[in-house]
Amino acid sequence: MSAHHLGVADGLKALAEKKISSVEWTQGLLARAQAHQTLGAFLHLDTDGALAAAAQADARRAAGEAAPLLGLPLAHKDIFVTTQHPTTAGSKILENYRSPFDATVVAKLNAAGTHSLGKLNCDEFAMGSSNENSAYAKAHNPWDSTRVPGGSSGGSAVAVAAGLVPAATGTDTGGSIRQPASFTGITGIKPTYGRCSRYGMIAFASSLDQAGPMARSAEDCALLLSAMSGFDERDATSLQQPPQDFHAQMLQARAGASAAKPLAGLRIGLPKEFFPAQLDADVNERVRAGLAELERLGATLVEVSLPRTELAIPVYYIIAPAEASSNLSRFDGVRYGHRCDDPKDLLDLYKRSRSEGFGPEVQRRILIGSYVLSHGYYDAYYLQAQKLRRMIADDFQQAFTQCDLIAGPVAPTVAWKLGEQGDDPVKAYLADIFTLPGSLAGLPGMSVPVGLGAHGMPVGLQLLGNYFQEGQLLHAAHALQIATDWHRAVPKGF
Repeated sequence: MSAHHLGVADGLKALAEKKISSVEWTQGLLARAQAHQTLGAFLHLDTDGALAAAAQADARRAAGEAAPLLGLPLAHKDIFVTTQHPTTAGSKILENYRSPFDATVVAKLNAAGTHSLGKLNCDEFAMGSSNENSAYAKAHNPWDSTRVPGGSSGGSAVAVAAGLVPAATGTDTGGSIRQPASFTGITGIKPTYGRCSRYGMIAFASSLDQAGPMARSAEDCALLLSAMSGFDERDATSLQQPPQDFHAQMLQARAGASAAKPLAGLRIGLPKEFFPAQLDADVNERVRAGLAELERLGATLVEVSLPRTELAIPVYYIIAPAEASSNLSRFDGVRYGHRCDDPKDLLDLYKRSRSEGFGPEVQRRILIGSYVLSHGYYDAYYLQAQKLRRMIADDFQQAFTQCDLIAGPVAPTVAWKLGEQGDDPVKAYLADIFTLPGSLAGLPGMSVPVGLGAHGMPVGLQLLGNYFQEGQLLHAAHALQIATDWHRAVPKGF
């Protein structure tokens, strides 16, 4: 792997051994980001700010200062508010918006010593599975620029896969870290709901949104997640869990395991509903190859059932739009964001500002959400969806009595062509069938690369754990990545 594909762990080691400076690393990444602007990964690139921060990191390191990620360059999904860069959430309604504060996840990573190159493209307000819903630019998959990178964290996935950054932040509401990670051949983890603070993360669906890292490997993700996670009193949904050093736990688990069978004793459940007849043959083949490797490393595969899997799509596409319609009511053209010209009155201001500022997918979800929350429909739709959500979560708890982790595909297919699903939003929604159940239950989940499928496009293996079992997920993924080189594959020309 070439120098610009230096990962987090290797890069920090190179900094500690003075083989590279943070300024040199940052300069190289900025040059690559400039050279590959047509990928549409970045919405805002801050050359001067990034170089100044890198120089400061080098000075701190030379002075003997210690911070776990000191000198690490990365970039943030444009759903996290930042004082240093504009924050748009990929929407015209927030064009040129500057936040007076940093999101907690951003502040925590800054405190750990990272510095940001800029803001990364995403589907508008994180609503989408292809990054085609961004108001500013479509992101292109570096494995095939005619294909989508997945979404909503498409820009983050593209930036890591193309070697523009060693790591990036993402968010996952219904699969928005795992699916783009699968489509671009990188590793991504959605932690347990509440593990990372949502303060300063522009809300889509408050009971589902969760921040997580996207990087080349499980080890890199463990380093990032250790810094990102932790209790935040400013977020009512933040969990009062003690801080975790996931990286140290992962290394400790590896050291304590058998060298030949590091996953001995681990039971991995395969839900029959995750391997339907409609699953593309190439995806099935690659996922099975990953499972065979886990078995070779000592894991036991057991069949389990998640009988309400097919209900996840209708449940999610009632609950998430309902919460979105409420959350997005604050974007009204009055306090900040886009404001229409010469409004006749307050109603005209609201109607035209929101019609001009929101894209079609966001408008669609606001309308669906408003409908299912309206008088006469609340009980029939929203309340029923919440009851089914509980039953989906119960299915997982039943399955976890028979296994430690659950595995399957991330998506039914490899990345599709740009524009292929533009006229059929429901077809795009169906692509989330395997990621939505875990999101509705609030469980931690990962996408781990397992090679290339049809058209030479990457395929990801999804691993899901029980609540707070990120350490177990990362250990399994790390063992797989020590034994294989699927995560080291990079797109041709990058």
